Amino acid sequence: MNNCFVLLSTTLLLSGASTAFAASSVDLTVQGIITPSACTPSLSSGGVVDHGKISAKDLKPNDYTLLNDHTLQMSITCDAPTLLALQGVDNRGDAIDPMSGYGLGLVDGKKLGFYTLALANATSNGTAISVLESSDSGLTWRENTPGDVMPVTYLASFGDRSTGSWAPTPVQNLTSDMKVQTILGPTAGMNLANEIPILGSATYEVKYL
Repeated sequence: MNNCFVLLSTTLLLSGASTAFAASSVDLTVQGIITPSACTPSLSSGGVVDHGKISAKDLKPNDYTLLNDHTLQMSITCDAPTLLALQGVDNRGDAIDPMSGYGLGLVDGKKLGFYTLALANATSNGTAISVLESSDSGLTWRENTPGDVMPVTYLASFGDRSTGSWAPTPVQNLTSDMKVQTILGPTAGMNLANEIPILGSATYEVKYL
């Protein structure tokens, strides 16, 4: 009986050692695709929206203040027809509404406001094309209503529903209006005795699909 007990104990110990060994390693796979085509985006006015000097007296202490909107021209030129999407990145990360807009800086630790981006009037090789948006990293797409804000967390693209559902189509020479709307937050509690810089910074990245 003792021999049987020793044999059983040994078997359990070996089984436990085998399980521990298997759990102490993991596989890593690195993959991707090198695409032969490349796309170059550009913005008119050097991508700068300048509101100039704004009087503090013109700002609302208990409500949002909308500044004049500006429209830039965005162009994307590719070596060949390419499936692509655009991803906005807020380089500041201090927007009052981080889902819809990009940050403008802080005043004594308080968020100054935010600005939104909207794409409209897109053309591909001179032909009108729909602006698309995806809230799930490109798994599904829908048409962006012309003039609607493109949320920061969404992907933007350009295409049609010739296949029965909205989907990006390859583009080579694309243009689109980019409307920039700047919104300043309520100024109550802000120290406006000195000049306050409005400093927004965002990057629009081209992602290949």
